[in-house]
Amino acid sequence: MRTPASYVRGVRHPEAFHGRGIRRGFFEGWYVKLVSADRTQRWAVIPGVFRGLAGDRDRDEAFVQVLDGRTGRSWYHRFDVDEFEASDRDFDVRVGANRFDATGATLDLPQLRGRVDYAGALVPWPVTAREPGIMGWYGMVPFMECFHGIVSFGHGLAGGLEVEGVPTSFDGGRGYIEKDWGKAFPAGYVWMAGNHVDADVGDGADASLIASVAIIPWLRGSFRGSIIGFRHGGRLYKWTTYNRSTERRLAIDDSHVHWAVSGPDGMLELEAERVRGGLLHAPLRSAMHQRVEETLDARIRFRHLDGDGRVLLEGVAECAGLEVFGDQERLLAL
Repeated sequence: MRTPASYVRGVRHPEAFHGRGIRRGFFEGWYVKLVSADRTQRWAVIPGVFRGLAGDRDRDEAFVQVLDGRTGRSWYHRFDVDEFEASDRDFDVRVGANRFDATGATLDLPQLRGRVDYAGALVPWPVTAREPGIMGWYGMVPFMECFHGIVSFGHGLAGGLEVEGVPTSFDGGRGYIEKDWGKAFPAGYVWMAGNHVDADVGDGADASLIASVAIIPWLRGSFRGSIIGFRHGGRLYKWTTYNRSTERRLAIDDSHVHWAVSGPDGMLELEAERVRGGLLHAPLRSAMHQRVEETLDARIRFRHLDGDGRVLLEGVAECAGLEVFGDQERLLAL
């Protein structure tokens, strides 16, 4: 059982570990994106832990997943749960010989070996008393199925890795870190994230987009919840369920996701191209199952307009992550 003090600390520190004291029905994972300066190397490395339901402890495991965003190949490296350690006060995670914290990532995997440092401080979603991170006040609700956090919208990279035995520099590259924890992933959702922006209008030098819409269980029913953060020009713009933003359009077909929202920060139009990716394991309540297709090769065309209709930023996010999973008909019907 988590103590009240540890729960409050977890609300204040979404980047930290939330599973201390929880022995069943829990998962937590950190999504660490590493892209080289020339964008030819695109990797996602996901350390985490999973604890099964009561009477099913043999399913407890730690893991490090790897996705090669250029080729779509993926690997799932399983570890004994005792090889997992993490701080409940800050971002500091160890799985076997692999270490992830606010200074960088040390990797000892068949595909990736070496050390990548973060050049500069991480840039998290702000945590305040009223809005503790990306989930707003929903992040304080203990019975939520799945929680989400943004550890860094973007940061520089330095150092190098052996990529399948070949020395490869990540100097001048760009990274991104987010995370999830809770009981299970939603039954249906769309997720996209990109921080390699080529702008046609405006300055996209520091731009970073994270957008997700999902089926959210709530009491005896469910609703469609969305969270979008678009950071550019040194400011974070938000379209979320909790700040009463409005969806103008959400359409999903075999080739694209079309999404338009309006709210206090103006209008945002998104068009994400769906391309084939690699299969990643994701948590159900009973086990980690290989079921989610994810890419790091998506293109997200966007346009952000202010309340007067002026274009603040328009362009394309390349090397973007994209997942479209689960019961999309139900998601769209809510």
